Amino acid sequence: MAMPLRQNIRLGSYLLKQKLLRREKFALLVELEPLFACNLKCAGCGKIAQPASLLKQRMPVAQAIAAIEESGAPMVSIAGGEPLMHPQIDEIVRELLRRRKIIFLCTNALLLPKHLHRFTPHRNFAWMVHIDGLRERHDASVCKEGGFDAAVAAIRQAQAAGFRVLTNSTFFSTDTPADVIDVLDYLNDELGVDNMQISPAYAYGKAPDQEHWLGVEQTRALFAKTFADGRRKKWRLNHSPVFLDFLEGKRELACTAWGIPSYSLLGWQRPCYLLDDGYVQTYRELIEDTDWSAYGRGTDPRCANCMAHCGYEPTAVIATMGSLRESLRAMIGG
Repeated sequence: MAMPLRQNIRLGSYLLKQKLLRREKFALLVELEPLFACNLKCAGCGKIAQPASLLKQRMPVAQAIAAIEESGAPMVSIAGGEPLMHPQIDEIVRELLRRRKIIFLCTNALLLPKHLHRFTPHRNFAWMVHIDGLRERHDASVCKEGGFDAAVAAIRQAQAAGFRVLTNSTFFSTDTPADVIDVLDYLNDELGVDNMQISPAYAYGKAPDQEHWLGVEQTRALFAKTFADGRRKKWRLNHSPVFLDFLEGKRELACTAWGIPSYSLLGWQRPCYLLDDGYVQTYRELIEDTDWSAYGRGTDPRCANCMAHCGYEPTAVIATMGSLRESLRAMIGG
């Protein structure tokens, strides 16, 4: 994996603890959504389709912290909506860091220059900026002209201030291997972000764009060509080699959506943030009362074309940490 060594050690220790406790299901990372409101209307996201009354709500700090504490997860990805629209987002981050959580704050970065002074660089904190391609492609994805240039400027500002910066890029059926290569080369070499995360677009039901999702075979073809000739080794990808093998069709993985549960203003979402089969109020209910065997490719038709990290990266991480060979491959960027 491409995380810093100390974070890998922390995650490895956590997995060992779960094994010693004989826990079969546990959270590696929680997707925390303290609000649904956003300053953009991206074509591939339907979060702002929530009722107006819900879009006005902001999760209290104590509620957010209590949910993460209950789950016991060592890592938290704070998303939304746009987290920087939450008036106490800096307090949520500070409280989670005090509890030794590894934090990724997901943002479109348009508000980052205005709010950067509220945060302090920390070894367990990183900005996760959404970059869905180079200028024209990104601006079309976020439905805002100038979005790419603003995000890049914000990234450079955060880097200059001493923050770790990661990026997250979603690819659709309209993307070619050359598109993927171009944006990853730019992020890796020219912009110099610390790590990059990639994801094949999944048919999220509430998203405005319902025409350009990637099927399994399309995903495999796209990434097999993108990663050809060992190209993936030169990029600082924030994924285990096992997951990258999965993306390009070199191996199969089972869905372990319980590894990255989602908590929002509505509660714990079943079974993941991409499907909406109801909500429960406690993490224990989520884990114990959800029929996890009912989900995943080959089981639930809605999952037929899903290769998203929330279902399959936990499987890859567990496989990596449980194998000396895979652990060594991850360390050397195999």
